[in-house]
Amino acid sequence: MPAPDTTSPQPDDTPGEKPAASSRPLLFIFLVVTIDMMGVGLAFPLLPKLIQNIGDFSISEAAFYNGGIAVLYALAQFAFSPLVGNLSDAYGRRPVLLIAQSGLALDYFLMALAPNLWWIAVARLVSGMFGATVSTASAYVADVSTAENRAKNFGFIGMAFGLGFVIGPVLGGVLGGINIHLPFFVSGALVTLNVIFGYLVLPESLPRQNRRPMAGWRQSNPFSALRLLTRLPRLTPFLLCFFLVFMAQRGLESIWVLYADFRFGWGIREAAFSLAFVGLMYIIVQGFLVGRVVSRFGEQSVISAGYLLASVSLLAFALVDRGLLGLPLVGTFILGAALAEPALKSLASQVVAGNQQGLLQGAIASVNSLVIIIAPAFANLVLAHVSGPAPLAPVPGAWFLLGSALFLLAFFIFRRARASA
Repeated sequence: MPAPDTTSPQPDDTPGEKPAASSRPLLFIFLVVTIDMMGVGLAFPLLPKLIQNIGDFSISEAAFYNGGIAVLYALAQFAFSPLVGNLSDAYGRRPVLLIAQSGLALDYFLMALAPNLWWIAVARLVSGMFGATVSTASAYVADVSTAENRAKNFGFIGMAFGLGFVIGPVLGGVLGGINIHLPFFVSGALVTLNVIFGYLVLPESLPRQNRRPMAGWRQSNPFSALRLLTRLPRLTPFLLCFFLVFMAQRGLESIWVLYADFRFGWGIREAAFSLAFVGLMYIIVQGFLVGRVVSRFGEQSVISAGYLLASVSLLAFALVDRGLLGLPLVGTFILGAALAEPALKSLASQVVAGNQQGLLQGAIASVNSLVIIIAPAFANLVLAHVSGPAPLAPVPGAWFLLGSALFLLAFFIFRRARASA
């Protein structure tokens, strides 16, 4: 694989190199992500409780095992994400999306039948191996986007996330009340239907003349993908910012259900509806605000303001001891983080060639997966030590304080990088 041009990268909207822009490909990708996230939303509030129920664990014990299983998932995703990105650049987005979806369906059925922690661990390994749907979907969006609508289109992926998280947790809360395994069966069925739908209607977005030869293992392993990004000086600060904000977000996501139980006394239903609120915020912010806000203020201003707002919101949330008082702060946090992420992806996608978008998205996914190896383990360990009968420190919101600091650090790194650009 030829090394990318670090001095004058080719734009990915060169005339004649893109498939004709239409609503159909973006509509399908929207449905792919929505149905995937609907399945995640069905299962997400239930997985920590499933772990807790299978072993009759306390909250602190469940937090420990939840963190370990999250690390197993992340290791698999970290190892396979760059390879999948390279596969999509070499053979097209369509086959990769369909295969990844099939793997996710298998994961949910395994989860539905899980009798013990080992079974859950195997299921999460399978999910991590095939969990490249979003990175490949992002490459698909980059294929069919222009410089003018790129941030808006990336925002639609966030909107699909939000829609899935509105519908999924509500159904998860209802179905989980009937049987804790039922939501996983429903998730598997939804993803299976999506595979069939994609096989019938999904067009390929990457023309054959724009594909590149399949890279070998030296360029398809996650460490090489990360080294590729660091060789591009203009992408290095983006890499650091992604790492920091992903650390804050992935840790928060991992402990949310158990933290809400410990701090607010919430059960499955309350946790599920709080996640539905998060999804609604993503719909509003990334579906309706990103394109307008970025068009008016530009990516740089949106990223800076978003990081500051997220940091302040997490700092305030760490001090709240009532769930209803914390929901507005969850809203402002989502507002800041959800505006900043597609804007940052938009800037990053502008400094690589069109036939490297899959590699870029796979590398960003590898950063995310690397973070998931660290953040959930760290966050659950922190929660385990502040929620047990003998806490190390009386700071139940410790992870939210750390998250606030990480967003603030990302703000300073980004501002310094743009000032010297």
